Amino acid sequence: MNKIIAFLEQNMLSCSTKKYLNQECMGCGMQRAIILLLKGDIIGSIKMYPALITLIIMFIYLLFHLKFNYIKGHLVLKYLFILNVIIILGNYLIKSF
Repeated sequence: MNKIIAFLEQNMLSCSTKKYLNQECMGCGMQRAIILLLKGDIIGSIKMYPALITLIIMFIYLLFHLKFNYIKGHLVLKYLFILNVIIILGNYLIKSF
C-alpha cells in the first residue's frame, strides 16, 4: 500500500484551471483526498474533498446495481447523483468565496 501511495503522490496531475486561471476547479483536492483516504485519514480526506466518500458509495452501489439489477436502484442512483452534485457545488462555492 505504501508503494501505491508513494506512486500517487509522485505522479499527481496538475489542475490546468488552477494553473492558468489561478482559481480552483470543482475537482481540485480529489487526488489529495484519495491519498489521505488511502493513508487512513478519513477526516482529512473529507475536509479536503467532501464529496469523495459519497462518490465512492455511489460507484459501489452502481456496480452492485449493474450486477444484481435492483428494482429501485435507478432512483437510489439518481438521488446519490443529486447529493454529490450539491456537495461538489457547495464545496466549490465555499472555496471560491
